[in-house]
Amino acid sequence: MPERGDAIVRHVVTFGRVLREVGLEVGPGRTIDALRALDAVDLTRQEDVYFSLRQTLVSRHDELDLFDRAFLAWFLRAPVMPPARSSGVTQPAARAVAVPVDRLEEGADEQADGDPIELGASAHELLREKDFAEMTPEEFRRIRRLMQAIARLRPRRSSRRRQADPRGNLIDMRRLVRRSLRTGGEPLERAYRSRKEVPRKLVVLCDVSGSMDAYSRALLLFLHAVVGSGRGVEAFAFGTRLSRLTPDLATRDPETAIDRCTEAVVDWGAGTRIGASLKQFNDVYGRRALTRGAVVVIVSDGWERDDPDLVGREMARLARAAYAVVWVNPLKGNPEYQPLAGGMRAALPFVDRFLPGHNLRSLEELAAVLAGIERRHAA
Repeated sequence: MPERGDAIVRHVVTFGRVLREVGLEVGPGRTIDALRALDAVDLTRQEDVYFSLRQTLVSRHDELDLFDRAFLAWFLRAPVMPPARSSGVTQPAARAVAVPVDRLEEGADEQADGDPIELGASAHELLREKDFAEMTPEEFRRIRRLMQAIARLRPRRSSRRRQADPRGNLIDMRRLVRRSLRTGGEPLERAYRSRKEVPRKLVVLCDVSGSMDAYSRALLLFLHAVVGSGRGVEAFAFGTRLSRLTPDLATRDPETAIDRCTEAVVDWGAGTRIGASLKQFNDVYGRRALTRGAVVVIVSDGWERDDPDLVGREMARLARAAYAVVWVNPLKGNPEYQPLAGGMRAALPFVDRFLPGHNLRSLEELAAVLAGIERRHAA
């Protein structure tokens, strides 16, 4: 069926873009090879789908871990955290496809009441592709649960603390000696440790100026879900000035959180002063080491009414302190978009990832990127 084939092509092409964002070298040739491989297998068999894509889209052994996490996040909608990097062991393929894959053009997710839904060509799949600016309040209510699942995909880092791990790279001498007592002092049973994986600090700065008004409600829902994903998250809004929203978003009801935020931000829907807002953030919160080692996500269309050079200077300060900087621009969802705005051009040299943010699908891509993000800019 033509519709079924188009859905497969759309999923694989977008998945290739996700893989490129997390560092894999996936070009048009490999995407075509992946589509040809899927034509030769049974799409109802999860292992056939997984290994067909892995065989055609992965070229190096060290890319397998990134591929597995991206596959889980994109096709299976699973909130998967990256495994410990220190162990040096790639996640086994059987674990990567543990969740059933019924069809590439279909998926499973949850509605507000928790019931499974069909995604393929259904209204719920259309919601994933629909621009936030065109959504109704009822449609926003239906995607809340999906946003919560997306927000659980947090960037990770290796902690200084270590934990027992049979695949670890450091011998646990205390446990080794204790176990050797069972064998007359002979260290026959070795014990290893590895560094624990913990969530990395995440800071989100959201543009709520007039030019972003069409996306404000969706972005607040996303911010509410991110703040609710756990400790170590800070949320800010900026227009002509910076406002901290973390306390206002720390409530279970998203509608209550949105009302609190709109009351707290006095310049909501006003002009845009990105450079001045970033300077305020660096001066006040940068000195408190809030951005040190954090992943900073800036959500803005890049329109700056003041001097764009200030944006460049403050972005340079931010990039030096942060682990990585991700810029999400809703306008980038348009295939004809070019970063011509002065603020956007000034910021791009200091951005590690530049992503769209116009619909639910783009937020899923953002989550997959955050889950495996590595620093690219020079320290």
